Amino acid sequence: MTKTIDVQVNAQSIAAFKKGYPLILKDAVVNPEVLQEEGSFIRLVDQYNHFIAKGYYGNQNKGIGWVLTRKDEAIDFDFFESKMAAAFERRRSFFKDSDTTAYRAFNGEGDGIGGMTIDYYDGYYMVSWYSEGIYSMKHHVYGVLDKITDYKAIYEKKRFDSKGQYIEQDDFVKGTIGDFPIIVKENGMNFAVDLNDGAMTGIFLDQRDVRKAIRDRYAEGKHVLNTFSYTGAFSVAAALGGATKTTSVDLAKRSLPKTIEQFSVNGIDYEAQDIKVMDVFDYFRYAKRHELKFDMVILDPPSFARSKKHTFSTAKDYPSLLKDTIAITEKKGIIVASTNNATFGMKKFKSFIEKAFTETNTKYKILEESSLPKDFRTNRDFPEFNYLKVVILQKLS
Repeated sequence: MTKTIDVQVNAQSIAAFKKGYPLILKDAVVNPEVLQEEGSFIRLVDQYNHFIAKGYYGNQNKGIGWVLTRKDEAIDFDFFESKMAAAFERRRSFFKDSDTTAYRAFNGEGDGIGGMTIDYYDGYYMVSWYSEGIYSMKHHVYGVLDKITDYKAIYEKKRFDSKGQYIEQDDFVKGTIGDFPIIVKENGMNFAVDLNDGAMTGIFLDQRDVRKAIRDRYAEGKHVLNTFSYTGAFSVAAALGGATKTTSVDLAKRSLPKTIEQFSVNGIDYEAQDIKVMDVFDYFRYAKRHELKFDMVILDPPSFARSKKHTFSTAKDYPSLLKDTIAITEKKGIIVASTNNATFGMKKFKSFIEKAFTETNTKYKILEESSLPKDFRTNRDFPEFNYLKVVILQKLS
């Protein structure tokens, strides 16, 4: 039986927990020495031992655990079933949409259980675990999936190590092993995904709305540059939206066959597109040297990246990267500026954009902005968990 321990939290943190803040930070705990076994249930109490909330202990890069309830109730199979069934019901429209067969079915703390997510890929479920603590409760999650879904198979990704650091390890759990890649749909577009091939599946589900916007409103008649292109999903959306040509640039060698695959499953002639395996920073220099200009540039770098020549952090280097982008964007051209860095908000991100345009003496206007799609449910009272920031803008001069 999982043990329950009382953890005293400091006065500054009590108000946030009572308001519903879900993350337990190390600095909030007065008696950290009682936290020894990950997966232990913890009753958060004040200095007078009055109950505040209940959760679990699990180290990950964000904190040391998550609040699950503000009632002193059992965290058992029924608890997990109630949270997961409610989350799936909220996504009923996705389950019924034959044009979109891949989405997030359960979004961690946004659906009431921090430290785990569940993604759906046309009958296959991928459960991602972010700490040893929540992973110790996997039998509840898989039991609920057995009870309330009719899955083809369940896969899991363990994204933690013994020190709570981020890693990637995937495994088949149960069901019928998939013959990957499988083809999923997103707003009618096709994408090849593999749930048993390391860190990534082949598509970032949180960018669904952005891909649709590119296809439906911005790509027609444009030469599009997709930087940090991964498997070329933005390029596919642009091509399907009537782009005259796409250029996809990514340093990873596997980006070439993966991008060819994504074009091919959509019936697009990949040989009519440019796919370049090279450092994006080198490509910017190449483009300037050859006076290349693009009608649209998509800029969605990883939060942190390191190559032989460069170390890049969006929190520090995004303005500089955007200045390089401005230099190769045509007048009246479109820039899709995006980041998934959770350490700053939209206001700060817009200041990066303002800084880059001011320093290049260039005018711009914002056409639209967005964050996580509705299946990536978050608590609006705590915007820091809504990590995605996308600003689509037009270069005016």
